[in-house]
Amino acid sequence: MRSVYDVNLRGKVVLKRIDLNSPITEGKVLPNPRIREHAKSVRELSDMGAKVVLLSHQGNPGEEDFLSLEQHALLLAEEVGKPVKFVPDVCGEKAKAAIKELKDGEILLLENVRFVEDEMKEETVDEAKIVKELSPLADYFILDALSVSHRKHASVVGFGGKLPVLAGRTLVKEVEALSRVSKGKEVVFVMGGSKVKDSLKIMKNQLNGKNVFLLGGVIANLFLHADGKDIGASISYLITNDMLKYVDEVKEILAKHRKEIMLPVDVGVKVDGGRKNIKVGEKINGEILDIGPETAKKYAEIIKKAKNVVMNGPMGMYEVPEFSYGTKEVLRAISESKAFSLIGGGHTTNALEELGIDEKKIGYISLSGKAFLKYLGGEELPGLDMLRKHSKTF
Repeated sequence: MRSVYDVNLRGKVVLKRIDLNSPITEGKVLPNPRIREHAKSVRELSDMGAKVVLLSHQGNPGEEDFLSLEQHALLLAEEVGKPVKFVPDVCGEKAKAAIKELKDGEILLLENVRFVEDEMKEETVDEAKIVKELSPLADYFILDALSVSHRKHASVVGFGGKLPVLAGRTLVKEVEALSRVSKGKEVVFVMGGSKVKDSLKIMKNQLNGKNVFLLGGVIANLFLHADGKDIGASISYLITNDMLKYVDEVKEILAKHRKEIMLPVDVGVKVDGGRKNIKVGEKINGEILDIGPETAKKYAEIIKKAKNVVMNGPMGMYEVPEFSYGTKEVLRAISESKAFSLIGGGHTTNALEELGIDEKKIGYISLSGKAFLKYLGGEELPGLDMLRKHSKTF
């Protein structure tokens, strides 16, 4: 893949797809790591003398967070330290006029790309309105968000073959971090949370005789249940969320890779409104909401000896103080480890901040969510495929 560092962009109009999709509270966009991280690459392009045209989305049609990007422009400008112009148009006459008026180093954010009707129609990305209207005005297209690279949307893959394409700073950093924990490396995977389907794909792709998986959260409960252990009231969550269909798959994984998979030896259970630590194998009268202290200690010892660590998903309901112990201890072990560490997933990233773990002690914090999981699961990402395919088209 060619990147922004391989070409001289001074005086060039660059269409740059970033991801400013942000948490919203009562219609207000909240400052967040995505905006802060993308601001660095936007500032860099501006300093290079490029005419920077930004494409992004916010929310999905029909949902409460499906909003204009006007607020994002203000937040981005604060982080960039330069003015960010905004036009309430994506590819109409107002947007075109604003692009044509740009001077070297200036920054323009266009309106939410998902306001354009055919942006999300995967079968027509090459003929999408945004591609047809904006391609003639630009010199380069930059994909700079791994977080949207799993989407076959017009603003992600449609410009391939229409313009010279480049990988942006943020995307390059993310791919480099993921490549450090790709197949062939010795990696300790700490998997928690409730995204069972994605977790199983990662396990099947990464269990290679070298890697080790430490399980917590819902995925651990599923494995414990499949292994014949009592999980108390937590069985209701598996039933309600249609997760028992994965039991046979889990049994197969355990049969082949039991030595590479560490399950909790004790758990934190909600009993009479409080926490009770119970050894796995004993009767559990309540809901499992955390790994237990013995498990946390065992996991920390493994992490301490690791060369590479990837964590996705908390060990339990860390938002509740009584059940934050496991997640906090594992994150602390990762932050104190000499291993290269990569953390992904919104809940895990939030837990870092809420539990007071120093982010500077983490090797890399992914912004990518679903794309992060798909990459580790060995699935193709249309955005990366487009960059590889069209890097030398022009």
